[in-house]
Amino acid sequence: MAEQVDAPALDEVVTFTSDLIRIDTTNRGGGDCRERPAAEYAAARLAEAGVEPVLLERTEGRTNVVARIEGTDPSADALLLHGHLDVVPAAAADWSVHPFSGEIRDGVVWGRGAVDMKNMDAMILAVVRGWARQGVRPRRDIVVAFTADEEASAEDGSGFLADEHPELFDGCTEGVSESGAFTFHDGSGRQIYPIAAGERGTAWLKLTARGRAGHGSKVNRDNAVTHLAGAIARIGAHEWPLRLTPTVRAALTELAAIYGIETGLTDVDALLDKLGPAAALVEPTLRNSANPTMLDAGYKINVIPGEAVAHVDGRYMPGGEEEFRSTLDRLTGPDVDWEFHHREVALQSPVDSATFAGMRAAVEEFAPEGHVVPFCMSGGTDAKQFSRLGITGYGFTPLKLPDGYDYAAMFHGVDERVPVEALHFGVRVLDRFLRTA
Repeated sequence: MAEQVDAPALDEVVTFTSDLIRIDTTNRGGGDCRERPAAEYAAARLAEAGVEPVLLERTEGRTNVVARIEGTDPSADALLLHGHLDVVPAAAADWSVHPFSGEIRDGVVWGRGAVDMKNMDAMILAVVRGWARQGVRPRRDIVVAFTADEEASAEDGSGFLADEHPELFDGCTEGVSESGAFTFHDGSGRQIYPIAAGERGTAWLKLTARGRAGHGSKVNRDNAVTHLAGAIARIGAHEWPLRLTPTVRAALTELAAIYGIETGLTDVDALLDKLGPAAALVEPTLRNSANPTMLDAGYKINVIPGEAVAHVDGRYMPGGEEEFRSTLDRLTGPDVDWEFHHREVALQSPVDSATFAGMRAAVEEFAPEGHVVPFCMSGGTDAKQFSRLGITGYGFTPLKLPDGYDYAAMFHGVDERVPVEALHFGVRVLDRFLRTA
């Protein structure tokens, strides 16, 4: 097909990315965030294109934007297109540029959110506005949602929308959002474009050990810190068993085909060795995981505390939650209790769907040298909350990235940035996919 995106959309995606970065929507957790200025910015851009946005809040200042673009086929299922407006904190002293400057330098847009995920927010706005100028209507209804609070619990964002305003998503059967269709360079000239068709479940845990408080100089066989340390050490050293889900199997099968490797998936470790750098696309999602991240115990060096607390970032594969729970019961032992600090479901999406085929075709049209493969995300997105409404989620934020650009390091990292040409590619691919979805 010939180019269909109009020139203003290519300029706007860069401007919108920069503008949104300059709106500081840092989410420090515990409710410390205010997305409203970014939500109002996005809503205004939609309104200028003749799309009627609705602004919704569970908590003052924690604003979400939802709008519906009517398609030409009323009988078709609707598609949800969503992106979050909040970002993780950034320490300006660590950055080459100010993280909220939105600076455009040497063909690159710099700042917190350039990749996670104000770039996608900007792509959505640019595509919708381009359609308005060209008089384009998609085949199926497109519901656009810009959400709050994704970088914490999502209680003020997608969780609130799914629980309190499900009517806004009537007819939506599938959704697309962050972390997919980016260029992965394998170091030998191949360009791979992984599209997410699954997510590990979120299991953020609080561990509590209780013991006998006392003087630090006395023998104490019931020391809460000792109990907790033992449990944390066991969790950190645990080797989780291999668990191949359908998405991961599909990813391994397609990667093996790209590299001309014959495999029946009987020896996954041997296959990973043959895949080289491309193994990184699947290694984090072969197993459940649990990483201790926070410790809190005591208040004085010569006082044995009666309680010690730790937090663990746990993730479980689709179908792996029961194994995760029973393993934590065993690893924590009788002296340490654990509970979910935050829990969300694991997701599994079909890779043989028409929607996945449409995403694949859109990427291949603008990157014919690339190889599209499915993959499972190691972390989580707002797709978890929207799954409560029966919406199947995919990760699709198309970006054509240069060799040497460390995409994974941009997420929550220092000097987050995105090339202008990557944004242009993203608009073209997203536009093509949505027109034909």
